[in-house]
Amino acid sequence: MIHRAVLFLALALGLGTQLTSATEVLVNNTEGKLCLYANLKVNFSVAYEAVGDKNATAVFSLPDAVLTNGSSCANSSSTLRLSFGQGHSWTMTFSKGVQNYQADSVTVDLNLADAAVFPNATSNETMSVTVNVNATNLSKADLGTCYSCNSQDVIREGGVSQTLWSVLIQAFVANGSKSQEITSCAADVPITPSPAPTNASTAAPTTAVAPTTPIPTPTLPTPTTGKYHVTTGVNSTACLMADFGLSIGFKIQGQLQKMNLEPNGTNASGTCGVNSSQLVLSNPTATLVFTFVNETAKFRLHAVTVNITTGSGQQFYSENTNLSLWVASVGSSYMCNKEQSYNISESLALHTFDLHVQPFAVASGKFSTAHECSMDDTTALIPIIVGCALTGLILIVVVAYIIGRRKTYVGYQTL
Repeated sequence: MIHRAVLFLALALGLGTQLTSATEVLVNNTEGKLCLYANLKVNFSVAYEAVGDKNATAVFSLPDAVLTNGSSCANSSSTLRLSFGQGHSWTMTFSKGVQNYQADSVTVDLNLADAAVFPNATSNETMSVTVNVNATNLSKADLGTCYSCNSQDVIREGGVSQTLWSVLIQAFVANGSKSQEITSCAADVPITPSPAPTNASTAAPTTAVAPTTPIPTPTLPTPTTGKYHVTTGVNSTACLMADFGLSIGFKIQGQLQKMNLEPNGTNASGTCGVNSSQLVLSNPTATLVFTFVNETAKFRLHAVTVNITTGSGQQFYSENTNLSLWVASVGSSYMCNKEQSYNISESLALHTFDLHVQPFAVASGKFSTAHECSMDDTTALIPIIVGCALTGLILIVVVAYIIGRRKTYVGYQTL
């Protein structure tokens, strides 16, 4: 079996504004002909136990550099196995019917001993999770066509959450050539409303009804300030500190929704490095990842990833890896007490309250001297206040002068 992987950058995810790396894989048969094609994006969110009896969450993506050892093509079944990193793999199996084919299962094998992905993990074993995917968006496709699904599909099992999107797969490729025909998943097919039935008979007169006023989005209370700290060991002090209240606004199918991040029930984990640090906040509803970078002795918030499951079961995912927020010198902290709003993408906005963050060079578990945001810095108002005062004083002098001149002129009028 001959396998080869071709790597490329795909277009930006529809919910965000940045380019996201995708994985394209071509599997050849023993004759050197293409027998299985895949082009997809997968994000993982994995819950695991960390040192100190803590719950941690690892968030990462399927990289573009993968190996396809273990992939196979047979007459009625095929296997796509992608190995990456230090002992991790993602496997999808397919079966063929008379007129169509389908994905049957997805298996994720994760090496918890990989400290780069699972820092401070208490286990060094391999976590293995297999999911039957028949009930997901990964539905059947006609033979001789590519299965396409741009919509997000979230698969959860055993503490592992997989978000798939921009999927293009063809199993059982005929004659070594990928088909140009597409079978779209149900989530990508637009719903066309049925036309209202007509009635030829004369309608009875009706009373006009005023148009219904849209229900406004409920106003949320100010979110509670949470203290989210990352440590490197059981008895170690914090290496990353972030205190803030957070409100999240996001759009699903054009509908604006809002939620507050509640500190109670939200677990903080992450990693601390010299040039990059990461804060992961997770609860049963949402997973948020904040990535900070250290460049030329200044730090900034470089990337934000948000994954939300609404109460109705809808899935939301958005990310931006080209941010430049919360900038301050390394060795200091960044503070902004007033509400700040950030448009992370076209469908995601974050609103922070009482923000205080330091992702690098934390000493003794305490915030260093803070660089305050412009809205908090009252020193910028002093020149404005002085200028206004001087302007007012000049106006008073001018008015007094004019009034004095008028009185003097009246006093010398000829009788």
